[in-house]
Amino acid sequence: MSSARLTLGALAIAVALGGCTLFQPERREQRPLGVPQAWQQQPASQNAAAMPQTRWWTAFHDPRLDTLIDNALRTNNNLAAAGIRVQRAQLQAGLANTNLTPGVTGQVGTSRSFDLKRGGVAASSANTSLNLSYEIDLWGRLSAQRSAADWELQATESDREATALALVGTTAGLYWQSGYLNHRIALSEAGMADARRIQALVRAKYAAGAVSGLDVAQAGQNLASQEAAHTQLLQQRVEARNALAILFDMPPDTPKEEPSRLPDTALPVIDAGLPASLLGRRPDLRAAEQRLRASLANVNATRTGFYPTLSLTGSLGAGSTALGEVLKNPIATLGAGLVLPFLQWNTARLTVAVSQTQYEEAVVGFRQSLYTALSEVENTLSSRTQLQDESVKLALALQQAQRAEALSEVRYRAGATALQPVLDAKDKRRIAEVSVAQNRLNQLNATMTLYKALGGAATVE
Repeated sequence: MSSARLTLGALAIAVALGGCTLFQPERREQRPLGVPQAWQQQPASQNAAAMPQTRWWTAFHDPRLDTLIDNALRTNNNLAAAGIRVQRAQLQAGLANTNLTPGVTGQVGTSRSFDLKRGGVAASSANTSLNLSYEIDLWGRLSAQRSAADWELQATESDREATALALVGTTAGLYWQSGYLNHRIALSEAGMADARRIQALVRAKYAAGAVSGLDVAQAGQNLASQEAAHTQLLQQRVEARNALAILFDMPPDTPKEEPSRLPDTALPVIDAGLPASLLGRRPDLRAAEQRLRASLANVNATRTGFYPTLSLTGSLGAGSTALGEVLKNPIATLGAGLVLPFLQWNTARLTVAVSQTQYEEAVVGFRQSLYTALSEVENTLSSRTQLQDESVKLALALQQAQRAEALSEVRYRAGATALQPVLDAKDKRRIAEVSVAQNRLNQLNATMTLYKALGGAATVE
């Protein structure tokens, strides 16, 4: 009888092994990613000082900004939530690791009886039982599940790093936006003061009969327009301040130290010849790659899930008189159970195919993410170059606008021209001032965007 059982078991295993060939993974040729060795757009300098990847934002040489970013990294709600997601992924990975260890269940019972025929003599007894269940990982299914959970954990940790990287960029952007708006408001206040001075001059000339009422109306309209634009700037500053407060887990309108204007220190110098391999430091790309690997592990787990599984179960028990023997004796009963899920051929084939398409979709998505990242770096490198060239032209334009404004006002005071050319010249000067400030803001943001696109410090370590 036992020989027949062994023969039947061997036959079942042989059939199972033969059926497993139906589920071998397809070998598919993947088109290689065309990643350039270096960027088409290159910074001009070849001799930049190395900047640490840790606290790389200190390269902007603004202690106030450094303190602001450090505080944001400690208090931001989004970053705290990302940390909680990492903890959850760690727990899930821990659960996946338990599938490679035996499962143990136990029972303990006691009873007390009285023998009435013998005068109510009491007898006590106790019994214990332990059950072991262990699935042998014949085909690596359990290992694949554990691998998928580990890759997902790493991807979640990369997500947290990506959140921190984005937080640094957002904090710096709002800080610079506050300085830009404060500078704009100061320019606007100076412009309104100048408009009131011109209005007083026009009224004096009108009272003397030197100009018509048209000049008076134009001067009043000029002042009112500037005052209206000023209110919009004040609203923008309120919104920027509130956005910055939220980053610090603080209610709106909480006072925060902010610059009166944009910093005029030299921008960080970016090394020339940056290799495209720096993209490997981007946490979002690392997360995409790690989830791609997790997807592949899930394909393997799904495929091997239809292979035959062999489970070992053991049990032992002891009464109270033999309780000490529990730790001495081997497992009393050992049984092996063979499950043959691969016999569900159609379900297995379709399920594996679905899992394979999910993996292939992840491959396409990763390819798209990589090329998008390459494009972001190229665009930002080009933007920095163009903005630097633009700043030179805008500075020259501002000088000429200031000169034209001064000459037009001299001509108006001499009665050689009407008021409108003077107002036009002043308007062009204000536009030129705003353009210079906007260019400075754009250069700061472009530099920060480049750092973010490279995953932090823009240097080869």
